[in-house]
Amino acid sequence: MPSNRRAFLAATTASVLTTIASTPAVAAPRSRPATARAALDELLAGNRRYAAGQPRHPHEERARRHVLAAGQHPFAVVVGCVDSRVPPELVFDQGIGDLLCIRTAGQVLDEAVLASVQYGVEELGVPLVLVLGHERCGAVAATLEHLRTGAPPVPGHLALLVDEITPAALRTRAVPGDWADHTVRAHAAWVRDAIRADPAFTTAHVAAARFDLDSSLVTLLP
Repeated sequence: MPSNRRAFLAATTASVLTTIASTPAVAAPRSRPATARAALDELLAGNRRYAAGQPRHPHEERARRHVLAAGQHPFAVVVGCVDSRVPPELVFDQGIGDLLCIRTAGQVLDEAVLASVQYGVEELGVPLVLVLGHERCGAVAATLEHLRTGAPPVPGHLALLVDEITPAALRTRAVPGDWADHTVRAHAAWVRDAIRADPAFTTAHVAAARFDLDSSLVTLLP
């Protein structure tokens, strides 16, 4: 073999080996919590890290994104509010591919929300659905203001929010204490119970919780 050809092959081989050595290994898919209890424990542990100001920001590396390009395996569905202060991935200190998040104002249910939950439970095999209400919810505040003042019907699409949250507000109106917070809790529990009662979600455990804006802690609701 001519010496120049041998030199070319040697240089090419060295270049390929250098490229392989410098390429990050593709991470294997993370094993997700196998049960609803384990999934809930993972969420609450992540929330404690977030509340303590010690988040890990896990599962955001390039290798993980490469793996997830081929398919997703979230371990929990979170039905939450659109409030910009309550992003589930941050609140629970989870990363890309960990949570299937469905967010509407006041976590109000409609067919699109229910279909999205069903996709997570039936198609992706997610074991846990968590309904997350939060302190000082704007949709709840608007509903209570409407009930207090007896104002004309809420305009446009906002009427759906008031209509859906009003039953929880009326059930808690006579309860001593913070009417708004009582409504937040009652409405989150109602959404949980509505999802639990739907035969499309019988394979998943459905829970409800409240996020405290002051402490950043999530508390499960009875």
